[in-house]
Amino acid sequence: MSDLHSINEAINKRAGRKLLPSIFVGLGLIALIWLSLAFERVIFAGLVSIALILAIQELSRAFTSVGFVNSFRTLAVAVFAISASTWFAGINGLAVSTAASFTAILLLSLRHGTENFIKRASSTALALLYLPFLGGFIILIARPDNGLAAVMTFLVLIGCNDTFGYLVGVLIGKHRFAPNISPKKSVEGLIGSIIATSVGGALAFHYVLENDYRYGIAAGLMTVFTATCGDLIESAMKRDMSLKDMGTLLPGHGGVLDRIDSAIFSAPAIYIALELVKRFS
Repeated sequence: MSDLHSINEAINKRAGRKLLPSIFVGLGLIALIWLSLAFERVIFAGLVSIALILAIQELSRAFTSVGFVNSFRTLAVAVFAISASTWFAGINGLAVSTAASFTAILLLSLRHGTENFIKRASSTALALLYLPFLGGFIILIARPDNGLAAVMTFLVLIGCNDTFGYLVGVLIGKHRFAPNISPKKSVEGLIGSIIATSVGGALAFHYVLENDYRYGIAAGLMTVFTATCGDLIESAMKRDMSLKDMGTLLPGHGGVLDRIDSAIFSAPAIYIALELVKRFS
């Protein structure tokens, strides 16, 4: 037992996170997502909306700590409006509601005069595009009749990328991938992500979506690229603001934004891939 404890502590130290809580939280989130999609898909849209509101609270708090003025309450209303519009009106609803929300928030900001207007407008634009707009594509993936299968495939792709990149990096990672942005990322971890996500994508497309496995391999490679970009972008933001995590809500993961950073960047790409496969297969 002491040997297992020592191994676990060594992994935690190398990864910078507690492994077991991270696994339990991840499995719990997957179960919650599956239940919502299996029984009533609109509940899934609500869960995504709640996650985005929690994430935008973390982002708003982080921006405020470095002098960017913004209103979390106003942004939260915008997240809810964008999420609801996306579910009921599709991609047109996502585009129109994002544009309308940005315009409305800027107009409301005029009440405070010109002081910090540029900072307020910049942080608002980044927050809206980064979270409810990109995150809205997760809702779009769930809208069709095969929404359960599509979202499960999306989770397989994201899960393979994150999990195997993490495990391979922790176990054998030696060559830093982007040391100035994310010191924990390794070339070996990236290779692990590429192999595992390609295999996971092929299996998910063949057995879950009942489609050509080669589409799954292509989607897997695309997911590795977009998810890695999303992770690096959030890491760059945190390092610029001198933060280790965006929050502490999820044990072993940090904040909500720390958990969904790769997913929100991959969602538009996976949505487009699924639409193309549906149209041309």
